[in-house]
Amino acid sequence: MNTEIRSENRATTREILTVSELNRAVAGILERNLPVVRVEGELSNVVRAASGHWYFSLKDASAQVRCVMFRGRARNVDFSPRDGDRVEVLALATLYEARGEFQLNVEAMRRAGAGDLYRRFLELKDRLQREGLFDAARKRPLPAHPAAIGIVTSPQAAALRDVLTTLRRRAPAIPVVVYPTQVQGAEAPAQIAAAIGRAGNRRDCEVLLLVRGGGSIEDLWSFNDERVARAVAACPLPVVVGVGHETDFTIADFVADLRAPTPTAAAELVAPDRRELARGALRLAQRLQMAMRRRLDRAAQRLDTGTRLLRPPSAQWRDRARRVAALAQ
Repeated sequence: MNTEIRSENRATTREILTVSELNRAVAGILERNLPVVRVEGELSNVVRAASGHWYFSLKDASAQVRCVMFRGRARNVDFSPRDGDRVEVLALATLYEARGEFQLNVEAMRRAGAGDLYRRFLELKDRLQREGLFDAARKRPLPAHPAAIGIVTSPQAAALRDVLTTLRRRAPAIPVVVYPTQVQGAEAPAQIAAAIGRAGNRRDCEVLLLVRGGGSIEDLWSFNDERVARAVAACPLPVVVGVGHETDFTIADFVADLRAPTPTAAAELVAPDRRELARGALRLAQRLQMAMRRRLDRAAQRLDTGTRLLRPPSAQWRDRARRVAALAQ
């Protein structure tokens, strides 16, 4: 009887697991039985830890999953993920043992649909480059002191406020003309191209800014449209494109006479800084004053030399009288 009880106790003991053992076993089952998967969803709660690791959630309309992307793999991502971005990840499903939480260990990340969009981007870029639309020889210099500045963008865009604030600070006396257009959506490319054409035809300004704030590749796709690229190339005015963030490049950037990393930088490129102009005017005034002083000093020196060489008329007449007398002899 006692032997049976002891055997039963040993069997029960073997079936009891610690929490750590349980979580480790579940993690192993997941990793062995579920291969590396591709998952698409929307980013939320993106956190970049001081260690360089990224923590975030990937969600759709009805579910979400916690994710981690370690520093070595995060370095290979070619964009800066933000809440709301739609992405595709290559990940290993596992369990974070310390908290017993199901999570994805992300190996790679790209924007959702970026593969097809990027292919189309490269195809158009290659074709327009072969046509010569990107050639440096066709780039025009910007006017140093434009009489007026044009802006093609959405009236509701934050980029417009940034540009106007910068222009007001740097060159408040220069008039600004806004050519309103959508900058995102199916209708945006045609509207942007029409606004650029309108600015070129009216000639209300001497330089044109094409600007938009940051966003995903889908948000900025209007500026990769061939109609917009050809409108920029055909515009008789110098065009500065400032779209997105510093790392964002669009087809319009390559066609433009000058590419700015941001809308604010575009405004700084076309508007002379009034404070720098005032300092330049002061320097010119000082140089002019010094030049005039040197010129007056040289004139005074010549006058002194001439005064020393100048002889009185009476002495000249005496010399001439002596010469006449000598000739008479």
